[in-house]
Amino acid sequence: MEAHNSPSRKVWKRFRKNKLAFGGLLFIIALIIMGILGYAITPDQTPNANTMHLQLTNKKPGRTFDFLIVSKNKNIRKVNFFEKMLYGQEADFKSIPITSYRESQGKVYAREYIGDDEQAEETSYLLVKGNNRYTQTFWLGTDVYGRDLLSRLILGIRVSLSVGLMAVLISLFIGVSLGALAGYFGGKTDAAISWFMNVIWSLPSLLLVIAISFALGKGFWQIFIAVGLSTWVDVARLVRGQVMALKEVEFVEASKALGYSTPRIIIKHILPNIAGPILVVASANFASAILLETGLSFLGFGAQPPMASWGGMIKEHYGYIIMDAAYLAILPGLAIMLTVYAFNLLAIGLRDAFDVKSQNISV
Repeated sequence: MEAHNSPSRKVWKRFRKNKLAFGGLLFIIALIIMGILGYAITPDQTPNANTMHLQLTNKKPGRTFDFLIVSKNKNIRKVNFFEKMLYGQEADFKSIPITSYRESQGKVYAREYIGDDEQAEETSYLLVKGNNRYTQTFWLGTDVYGRDLLSRLILGIRVSLSVGLMAVLISLFIGVSLGALAGYFGGKTDAAISWFMNVIWSLPSLLLVIAISFALGKGFWQIFIAVGLSTWVDVARLVRGQVMALKEVEFVEASKALGYSTPRIIIKHILPNIAGPILVVASANFASAILLETGLSFLGFGAQPPMASWGGMIKEHYGYIIMDAAYLAILPGLAIMLTVYAFNLLAIGLRDAFDVKSQNISV
């Protein structure tokens, strides 16, 4: 009976009643699965989905092309499934798109694709052993470099979710630590930490992230630190207020009377009782971290080419918005919007499920 009426079960029931929040959770779970599978489900399984065919620049979604394998490299190491899923498999052949194909006297004669309205001269190639042709459909079209857009969108999930996760963990560690210290000890400790929080709070998040990125340099792991160091203030302010309210209640006074140490009182008795509000802020910060990462990538401070990043994809193609290839920038923008919206819905659902009222939490 206790298990049936446990607080966690009640929270889960209240959360499931919010259909939008539950839908946001399912969307996030789907993104996580796609991000984990990665190269196992991308049409282009080369590292960073960076196979370029400049002849196929900006091709519309759904186009199908025939390819001729013109050479093979036997020195490429074949990787196992899990390594391929995580890092991709380097291609062991070179191919070109073609419009016609015939074999004669041990040679292949093909016309290379150079455009929809143009036709190249027939060229001879050495016949490659085994299957020397294949067909590929670009379901979401190709980008400005002739790369498969669907593959790069899927790999972009990894960048956004990993940056969001690591940034939230960093912000939780700093925010919970400083907020708990300020709220529990009060006095000069509270004044000093609050002053520091107000200084960080007064700085625009994107400018702060850019400044930290300048200091740390461009790179992937630098984004984790930069975004995490700019999003901890929300957590610290919340934890400070919650700890100040809880440190005077009876169970904390009883813990002090029993001689428990301050770290034990904070970690084992106070923080578990404010886990709900912290999870709400963490969900909202996850969305903020994704937006900051995409902004950094758009400005050139985030994930560096050829790594697939939604913000970087918008940077490469925003000029096509006023042309007939607006989808090149709209699709990654739509992915960003839906992901951020899903995390905001999750935060709202958690707020209602944990019955967080009047907690100075903004979502």
